[in-house]
Amino acid sequence: MTICVEAVYALPQHCHRARLELPDGATMADATAAALAHPAFAGLELNPRQAGICGQLAPPETPLREGDRVEFYRPLVRHPMERRRAFAADQRQPKP
Repeated sequence: MTICVEAVYALPQHCHRARLELPDGATMADATAAALAHPAFAGLELNPRQAGICGQLAPPETPLREGDRVEFYRPLVRHPMERRRAFAADQRQPKP
């Protein structure tokens, strides 16, 4: 028996997605391996430690269920707290 999941990796200019058919009992690690072998994800570096299911971080040993949305997350360019601090500091500057 097999299950179908959707794998997604979003970039600012394009969203890579594919429907993956995996064996029953598959894990996030299996989904990562299948995504890396899929043409839709060619040339991308997918980190299994930066992946989740429907917005929730999930370790590689997490079992998958039919219809799960497996998301691969990009590394942060700038930490959100650092960004907020910079924005607040900019707002305090007098406007000419």
